[in-house]
Amino acid sequence: MRENMKLKKLRDQLAGKTIEDRLTLLVSQFPGQLIFTTSLGIEDQAITHIIFRNNLDIKVITLDTGRLFPQTYDVLSNTIIRYNKIIDVYFPEYKAVERMVTEKGPFSFYKSIDNRKECCRIRKVDPLNRALAGMKCWISGIRADQSQDRNQMDWLEFDENNNLLKFYPLFTWSFDEVMKFIKENNVPYNSLHDKGYVSIGCEPCTKAVKPGEDFRAGRWWWENDGSKECGLHVK
Repeated sequence: MRENMKLKKLRDQLAGKTIEDRLTLLVSQFPGQLIFTTSLGIEDQAITHIIFRNNLDIKVITLDTGRLFPQTYDVLSNTIIRYNKIIDVYFPEYKAVERMVTEKGPFSFYKSIDNRKECCRIRKVDPLNRALAGMKCWISGIRADQSQDRNQMDWLEFDENNNLLKFYPLFTWSFDEVMKFIKENNVPYNSLHDKGYVSIGCEPCTKAVKPGEDFRAGRWWWENDGSKECGLHVK
């Protein structure tokens, strides 16, 4: 009940403000305990631009799973050069990766949903949990129209699994609006977005989507049932 009251109060304080003003207010509310996780996709690149251009005291981190596209590493490098800011990179625990690949091979995730979720947990969820330790508010680039599951979220939530607030600055934006912002502000972005890749994750688990296909259709495309999520954003 107390968390719900805090959430309502904060939502009222943020209502009607610009993204820059919302982030500035959150910095004042949670000094040193505000984190933004970027996948280096266009949504996250837009938020990164706003954070770095306004010199906001927000920890920016990314997860390097070891299976990313070369183009994704280009975005990371170009972003660091463009803004001259630090992006903390979190890697999976190498012993867990070694054990999984040794026991099940390099493509175990194609064999079952359980295997795929194990790979996501080791390469993404566990490193994320290390990054979130001690934080009070987590910023993410989720948008409502990315999937039916994400449409059920709210732009400001309390994450009970991680015991912190989650804020989605671009929650009501469309893909086209994000891309327009990226190009108008000359923000570095992944060239795969121009080739039909709308949601970009690990290289073996991501493909381009056709016009009219679901936003998440290119992620874990061999799975026909269940939620197309890796476990980072669990309701």
